Amino acid sequence: MALENLRAQYEALPYPERDPADEGTRLITGSPSNLWELNHYVFGGARDWTKGFRALIAGGGTGDAAIMLAQQLADADIDGSVCHLDLSSASQDIARARAKKRNLTNIEFRQASLLDIGPSDGEYDYIDCCGVLHHLDDPSAGFAALSALLADNGGIGLMVYGELGRTGVYHIQDALKSICPEGEPITDRLAAARKLIGALPQTNWLVRNPFVTDHLNGTDAGLFDLLLHSQDRAYLVSELATLIDSAGLRVTSFIEPGRYRPEFYLNDPTLIDRAKAQAPIEQAALAELIAGNMNVHILYAVKSANTIELPDPMRKDAIPVLRDMLPEDGVKAVSNGHFAGRINGLDIRLPMPALAKAIIRQCDGTNNLETIYEAVHALRPDIDWPGFSRQFLNLYDALNGINRLLLKFPTD
Repeated sequence: MALENLRAQYEALPYPERDPADEGTRLITGSPSNLWELNHYVFGGARDWTKGFRALIAGGGTGDAAIMLAQQLADADIDGSVCHLDLSSASQDIARARAKKRNLTNIEFRQASLLDIGPSDGEYDYIDCCGVLHHLDDPSAGFAALSALLADNGGIGLMVYGELGRTGVYHIQDALKSICPEGEPITDRLAAARKLIGALPQTNWLVRNPFVTDHLNGTDAGLFDLLLHSQDRAYLVSELATLIDSAGLRVTSFIEPGRYRPEFYLNDPTLIDRAKAQAPIEQAALAELIAGNMNVHILYAVKSANTIELPDPMRKDAIPVLRDMLPEDGVKAVSNGHFAGRINGLDIRLPMPALAKAIIRQCDGTNNLETIYEAVHALRPDIDWPGFSRQFLNLYDALNGINRLLLKFPTD
């Protein structure tokens, strides 16, 4: 019954709302499933793309992840295929129209639940599952299904709701269930929801929460998905870790990595030392409690037996890849020895090493660290490799922490 309710909702109100005509002017990108991001966190930066690539978008909705990944595969001339799996034919129609607008031929569309497919469908090198598992009657079954579909050396990109950053959402969901129950027409429920939102006092937790906005953007699909959903829950890091472990998976990284480190928020050495003494998942759970703004949790995971490690930023053949910015943009972002930005309502100001601008200027996605060092050394003959590598490591720790700097390696 829960799956039928989900199907009915997304047939009536495909989410997120997308206009295929917009594909002519922009590509929606994000996390997970950026090609070079997943290469970094799932394949240690060393995926051999000549061997092909088979990806599943489990619960692809109106197509954001499938379009992004398929377009990036096409742009990189990688022989890969993307399966867009979703319950809703209305959602798939939108995703299909978006793919047609881009002339993408590497997407297969399949209408089904991720619980309906199994190992007989073959293994996938990569699985994206965003905004789905928290809508299942039994999320553990969803995690198990994903694990069963995953190749031994593959990985998964996940997004589920974060409990603390959604403070107020479930209070209003419960209020709406009492005044406009599920059996009423969608139009009546939406009207009641808008009236309730308009009457909320400033003391209400949803009014005070700046991290969820779908009820404010005016769209029916966003409002219904946030406040009238038939099956919806959120997770703390500790709860999410238990589900992942029970499915035979392990986390390689949360996104953005720095936000899940307590030292990202702390400046007292004693507190930082105590936090760092904990296991990585415990540190992530502590960071969540400190931050308070995590309305979603995005992460990459691999099978527990998969021994892949994150890329080594000290290898001379490592190729730095800037994410969502050109080298000249990165150079401009460094001012007065800091890189400034804003993440989900949090202002950040990250200390940069003295050579930050000189290094970033060379990060064009083709230069490896040895080549970058040679370019920097030509300008600064006093800088030797050990000095350069220390500065690059500081730069990498800062920018990778906000998911702006990734690594890849040659595979030929």
